[in-house]
Amino acid sequence: MTMLEDLEGTGEKFSLDLLMDMRLRTRKAVHAIAGQITPGMMEEEAKAIARSTLESMGMRRGWHHIIVRCGSNTTKDFMERSAKGVTLGQDDIFFVDIGPVYGDTEGDAGDTFVLGSDPLHHKAKADVRAIWDLVRDKWFDEGLTGKELYDFAVATAESYGWKLNLDLSGHRLSDFPHSAHYDGPLAEVDFRPNPNLWVLEIAIIHPDGTFGAFYEDLLLEDQSFPGLEV
Repeated sequence: MTMLEDLEGTGEKFSLDLLMDMRLRTRKAVHAIAGQITPGMMEEEAKAIARSTLESMGMRRGWHHIIVRCGSNTTKDFMERSAKGVTLGQDDIFFVDIGPVYGDTEGDAGDTFVLGSDPLHHKAKADVRAIWDLVRDKWFDEGLTGKELYDFAVATAESYGWKLNLDLSGHRLSDFPHSAHYDGPLAEVDFRPNPNLWVLEIAIIHPDGTFGAFYEDLLLEDQSFPGLEV
């Protein structure tokens, strides 16, 4: 087995059909969680809602911890602790990032949500998805390496007026655990990532560092969600 085959390897229990089913389940869970988050909540309350929602959907175990960031905490790195005492305001921005496991298959989904009418918050939500789409299309159309994709992502984010947070820069996904094959960032791989195996993450931060936005999904030939509007 070559090094590339090992990095993009899967286990005996891997099934593309199960992975696509898990992708849809996880996306539905993100939106179900977000729909229960209301102004005045602290992040720990929102995380408790996330845990309860995942349990009700049969996804009690996660390959990464539940992340709900609001307000100024949306600029934090993946492993960085949120500042304490931050509550969700009436005009605010937050994102949900979950990595549950259902059976033996991993899921990962993250999206940004806006409360109120702050135009910059709404711009951040729209722009992070637009940047994600442009980077994904670059991968699909031109076959760039992981490193080249994130070089492009940095420049694209800047063209939209944002700073890219490279701490959140993609990873493998498969049957649990994907780390048996590769546990590093997509931004460091020097080959074109194949479909159905890699999560593209885009995290942007406002130039003044006050808030950010996040979106992630698997790199696929068809990015639609049959039966789900997102």
